[in-house]
Amino acid sequence: MAHPLDHLQILRMNGAGNEILVLDLRGSDHALAPQEARAIANAPGLRFDQLMTLHRPRRPGDDAFMRIYNIDGSLSGACGNGARCVAFALAREGKDALRLETDAGVIATQRQADTVYTVDMGRPRLDWREIPLARAVEDTREVALDPPVAGAPARFAAVSMGNPHAVFFIDDAMLIDIETLGPRIECHPLFPERANVSFAQMLSRDDILLRVWERGTGATKACGSAACATLVAAVRAGVGDRAARLRLPGGDLTIEWRADDHVLMTGPVEFEFETTLDPKIFQDLAA
Repeated sequence: MAHPLDHLQILRMNGAGNEILVLDLRGSDHALAPQEARAIANAPGLRFDQLMTLHRPRRPGDDAFMRIYNIDGSLSGACGNGARCVAFALAREGKDALRLETDAGVIATQRQADTVYTVDMGRPRLDWREIPLARAVEDTREVALDPPVAGAPARFAAVSMGNPHAVFFIDDAMLIDIETLGPRIECHPLFPERANVSFAQMLSRDDILLRVWERGTGATKACGSAACATLVAAVRAGVGDRAARLRLPGGDLTIEWRADDHVLMTGPVEFEFETTLDPKIFQDLAA
């Protein structure tokens, strides 16, 4: 029996090194199950950081409803690098500006150049309940990592950009053992929905070196929402300006926290290839 995803077109791109797949399901009522996302990730050449699936818009004025899958099949509320890749994909339909609804809210994108896009990531959520944290804290600018994690900094800034972020400011981001500390902090009891974990080094007030362990994915070359959360945390801590360059292993992003409280991210998109989903990918899944 044919699987509903057999032979569908899928695009592979990257946003500042963040490996992104885009699957257009606007002509279907199918929504991916976690095991389907994992099966795609295991197919040759299709391993991803995030898989963006597009569905028919649920509201007038939106261009699509978008679901975001991590490589473990879990859902993410936001992915700025992925949103830029979606914007690039839909630009082939003649659309330079988009409104993409997600479960975390609406993301607006604007084409700036052939392969450069700006994404309005919306307002940061700074209350402990919205992030969310497992317990009340007086000030999310500085939260004690309690119980402590061996080798990790004692305190972090908590921010949500549609998904929860823990931002640690450190003297040298390259000395952090991210493969060890990332998963331990991601699943720390303070984070009931797990967390994206960022280690940020302030090179100057408008220049930040960033390494990210992404919830449900692992160490990543880039994470747009983490870059946004880091800038917000730096401004709130008094160590950063409201616009800065964020240097990630896969490339640079420009982040601005505007006076209207919206966080804008500008960065590149690189198209890699387009292919079809081989039916063999899904043959072992239950009907």
